[in-house]
Amino acid sequence: MRPITERDIRTCFVNCSKGEAKRLGVPKDLDDLPWEDLDFLGWRDPGAPERAYLVTESDGALVGLALRVTSGAARGFTSRSMCSLCLTTHTSGGVALMTARRTGESGRQGNSVGQYLCTDLACSLYTRGMKEAAGGAAIDESLTPEEKIARTRANLFSFLDKVVR
Repeated sequence: MRPITERDIRTCFVNCSKGEAKRLGVPKDLDDLPWEDLDFLGWRDPGAPERAYLVTESDGALVGLALRVTSGAARGFTSRSMCSLCLTTHTSGGVALMTARRTGESGRQGNSVGQYLCTDLACSLYTRGMKEAAGGAAIDESLTPEEKIARTRANLFSFLDKVVR
């Protein structure tokens, strides 16, 4: 992904109003991110933990999604969950259901699309082995790093397509 600015971020959202995009909390460390290793920029809003955001490039343009985070982790025991983008497994709390309001008339009627995603939205770093899931067990795969990246990107764009179609 190419480096992007706060202005780029605020103008690329497709499933929220301009006012919502203007008010959202943008990461402060944009200049320090490993852009060449990111398939998307994802972050949680520190001021509103139930909100998350995802920005990626699609067909040469930036596309941003506003997400709602649902925490439904069972308490009292440890369970494992898998992210549907990068297929990283995490212990309780490492994966959450995140929903994106669909675009257009469907979204205005309240329709949304959900995916189970890494709660820290660091899928690109997990895929590249730059970050390890706490308590997660790595899946022994025969895929090359390039094939894992391609799979993560395909899953990302499939989710994006479901939101915007």
